[in-house]
Amino acid sequence: MIEDNVVFIGNKPVMNYVLAIVTQFNNGAEEISVKARGKAISRAVDAVEVSRNRFLHDIKVKEIKIGTEKIETDRGDSNVSIIEIVIEK
Repeated sequence: MIEDNVVFIGNKPVMNYVLAIVTQFNNGAEEISVKARGKAISRAVDAVEVSRNRFLHDIKVKEIKIGTEKIETDRGDSNVSIIEIVIEK
């Protein structure tokens, strides 16, 4: 999969990410990977679900990958949950 078709979820409102997903599909993407970690995971799920249910009725979830990433903080190492939701037309 091409790295261009990745939407990284952060702290912006859900509709910003929905717009990014819809735009990528409208630009001809066959498959998009939505990635998030930590507290942004629920926002990623919301963005995918709003895209599917309200805007693009012909896309489906191909796979969901979950895992844990170790990140270094000023207080030592910390584990952060990660999710990758792959959606396709």
